[in-house]
Amino acid sequence: MKKFFTTLSNIWKIEDLRVRITNTLLFLLIYRVGSYVVLPGVNAAIASTQKAEGLVGLLNMFAGGSFSRSSIFALGVMPYISASIVVQLLGIAVPYFTKLQKEGESGRNKLNQWTRYLTIGITFLQAIGYLKSQVAADARTIADPFTFIFLNTFVLTAGTLFVMWLGEKITDKGIGNGISLIIMVGIIAQLPMAFTTEFISRNGGAGGLIAFIVEIVALIGVVMFTILIVQGTRKISVQYAKRIVGNKQYGGVRQYIPLKVNAAGVMPIIFAQALMFIPQTVSQFFPNVSSNGILIALANYNSWEHNLLFGILIILFTYFYTAITVNPNQMADDMKKNGGFIPGIKPGRTTAEFIDGVISKITLPGSVFLAIIAIIPALASLVGVSPVFARFFGGTSLIILVGVVLDTLQQIESHLLMRHYDGLMKTGRIKGRTAMPAAAGTSPTAI
Repeated sequence: MKKFFTTLSNIWKIEDLRVRITNTLLFLLIYRVGSYVVLPGVNAAIASTQKAEGLVGLLNMFAGGSFSRSSIFALGVMPYISASIVVQLLGIAVPYFTKLQKEGESGRNKLNQWTRYLTIGITFLQAIGYLKSQVAADARTIADPFTFIFLNTFVLTAGTLFVMWLGEKITDKGIGNGISLIIMVGIIAQLPMAFTTEFISRNGGAGGLIAFIVEIVALIGVVMFTILIVQGTRKISVQYAKRIVGNKQYGGVRQYIPLKVNAAGVMPIIFAQALMFIPQTVSQFFPNVSSNGILIALANYNSWEHNLLFGILIILFTYFYTAITVNPNQMADDMKKNGGFIPGIKPGRTTAEFIDGVISKITLPGSVFLAIIAIIPALASLVGVSPVFARFFGGTSLIILVGVVLDTLQQIESHLLMRHYDGLMKTGRIKGRTAMPAAAGTSPTAI
């Protein structure tokens, strides 16, 4: 406990870090307050009674409850994330975007501008769909449907752009990736209600307090397992040749490239979830087709058919997303330009093939473990855990929470170590995070 208070004191002594943390909390507070501001022409009392289940429940969790409250931030940052994914995929298929990715800072600025423009278009379309499908007719206080949709489409678009601006400000003036922090805050905002609901349910007779304690222990175990997957790396040793420039000697040291076991992050789960909603959509539009039971089984989140297909899709998308985000050829070229080589491996094409083989080997267990984490909420629901609380046992929400928390702690620790203070842990560093150079040729995930 004394170490904890000493660390807090050290954080407060660093003016730059203190200002960044204060700015981050202020921006997040603005976001949370805005999530309770209801759209004009919407009865807040009626809108808040709508249930958020399935895909709507997932989107509502990412938006911190704004989706079900018909808030001005109802769409949150999801349009921006969708735009980021599209731009990232265009970098593979379109030569113009591929060229921008290689132009350094100026290219990233142009890609960010394209992402913002695309975000406006996606938000505009999603806003129309949201107003037509998610805002009940009896919750509208504006009689004319055209006026209601026209007005609130611009309000929702402006709300998403404002949230995007808040995320960029947190990145520039705060302590980490602003978009990820906003998503994390939205997810955490649902945790107290889910925790309280589960406690009341268990205390009321469904298993008693013993069952509730077992759930908490299981949740801690799942979190530890998720941290293991997020932190897992395969280190490849790289030797740099000695170079003498003037009176100084460069190189001659051995470093390593940390290849992550789960290089794709949370994106495979997001892609797989998007496809898994297709059977449910088809069954709604073609009720006669769903009578054979196949679509009904695939649309049921607790069925073994749904979870088996879900796991297979996650494994496939993990390989796909890893292939488009990690470029072994570029990594080999960068090593060769800087006079680096892997001991026992020839530079150039042989090095690229070696790195590609290592990535393929570590991606298999990473994808399997990611699939297991994704289906744990369904398993938790089968043993009696409430659906709202079961979402925190795995899936997208847990991986985002673990990744963002670890990244934020690493940012704070780097500020402490840079000013010769002890780190957050007794060993002086967060294991698996600090002192790890980024692998060349890799790019961060959208989340």
